Amino acid sequence: MRIAIIGGGAAGLMAGIKAAEAGANVTLFEGNEKLGKKVYITGKGRCNLTNAKIGDEFFKGFAHNGKFMHSAMHFFSNLQMMDLLEGLGVPLNVERGDRVFPVSNKASDVSRALEGRLRALGVEIRLNARVEAIKRAESGFHLSANGREELFSRVILCTGGLSYPATGSDGFGLQLARGLGHEITDLKPSLIPILTKEDWPRALSGLSLKNVEFSAKQGKKLLFKELGEMLFTHFGLSGPLVLSASAHLVEGPLDELHLLIDLKPGLSHEQLDARLLRELAAEPRRQMANLMGALAPKSMAPVLLAQAAIPDGTIASQLTRAQRGDLAGALKALPLHAAGFRPIDEAIITRGGLKIKQIDPSTLQSKLVPGLYFAGEMLDVDGYTGGFNLQIAWSTGALAGHSAASA
Repeated sequence: MRIAIIGGGAAGLMAGIKAAEAGANVTLFEGNEKLGKKVYITGKGRCNLTNAKIGDEFFKGFAHNGKFMHSAMHFFSNLQMMDLLEGLGVPLNVERGDRVFPVSNKASDVSRALEGRLRALGVEIRLNARVEAIKRAESGFHLSANGREELFSRVILCTGGLSYPATGSDGFGLQLARGLGHEITDLKPSLIPILTKEDWPRALSGLSLKNVEFSAKQGKKLLFKELGEMLFTHFGLSGPLVLSASAHLVEGPLDELHLLIDLKPGLSHEQLDARLLRELAAEPRRQMANLMGALAPKSMAPVLLAQAAIPDGTIASQLTRAQRGDLAGALKALPLHAAGFRPIDEAIITRGGLKIKQIDPSTLQSKLVPGLYFAGEMLDVDGYTGGFNLQIAWSTGALAGHSAASA
């Protein structure tokens, strides 16, 4: 049986391994000059390859259509992925938030190990090979690539979404799937920085906030609330908290969307007010702009004082009770408003893709086209930051590869 895998990213690498292990004759087509190009940039080049959370805790890492992943995760779990890599000579570290990285902090070690396994299994790897067309045939599929047409019994499509098109994820695989009758849901960016209506975040560009709470509300409905790290940028907001929040915000309208930063999540309003009173009493003659350094990053002082309507030059002893309450409010709930998101080609992953109702979750075979399988970011499934999206690719690739070879 000849199986063609289109796309040599994370899902394609794993599909090739599992299909070859099941005894299939596998050819992997990759349009780039090397395999796993997007893997190389994950985790800022360190490769946050999965997350070590177990069971239900792991499934909380799926932001959209996570139920579809049950069969794939049962077939090939995050723990199995960790075992595979360590068995291939890539020792791993589990870091904060149960994020898993290679000890070397080199994404290339992960890609190199998986490519080595493919080659050891006899998988034919064709680089700089872009598949231009797939046509159904009586005994399989005709594939056209680089001016050459070949017949394959099964095809696994795993070409990614629209994020980071420079790595090859430019949506061409989704168009191939559409040509074979599959529907594509709306494609949007996810895990994407947020643009703000306010200008002041731009003035703080480069400032990172740690151990803060970031929340988002649509009217009175709480959409997101988590503790962690965020970053001010030249366009608005980024960092882990903001990227995770975006997974809940890209689907809905921006009207009535309110963002809040709690700079003191460990203190109640009453505790914070007591802290303010102590700071004011300790240095009554000091200007509030200088005193704020004890409560928040010094560069944020103008923003917080303006939010509390405290005039420039105000000294500690002049602060009224009402102003003190407003300042505590600014520290506990500094408001922002989303103006939009960065372009989809800057997103970590794509929200949307192949309509999952047209795909069998137990095999990842098309319900419309027998012999056609899908894996990875092409599927309308996505997770939060922390290794969950790469695990989607590993698990779906593994299941698709095994299913195609065993059918």
